[in-house]
Amino acid sequence: MAIPLAQALEYFIRKSRMRNDLRSIQVGQVWEKVAGRTISAYTDKIQLVDRTLFITTSVAPLKTELLYQKQRIIERVNEEMGEDLVSDVVIR
Repeated sequence: MAIPLAQALEYFIRKSRMRNDLRSIQVGQVWEKVAGRTISAYTDKIQLVDRTLFITTSVAPLKTELLYQKQRIIERVNEEMGEDLVSDVVIR
């Protein structure tokens, strides 16, 4: 019995150590849609480690704003990704 290539790749990614790296890249790709163009432009780095989203920015007022929006960021990222991927946000 043959397995479709898409299904085999999905299984491989789910079981692979690369899964977190791929998810981190995907979150980075949807970040502009989640945060908006302006905030995205001033964000230096987005990284997903386990279920924690690390957002790095050198703009102090933006850090404060992102701290207030942590729950909304979690909800929006999870909604965009279509799964419960992020459970915490750390602003650096």
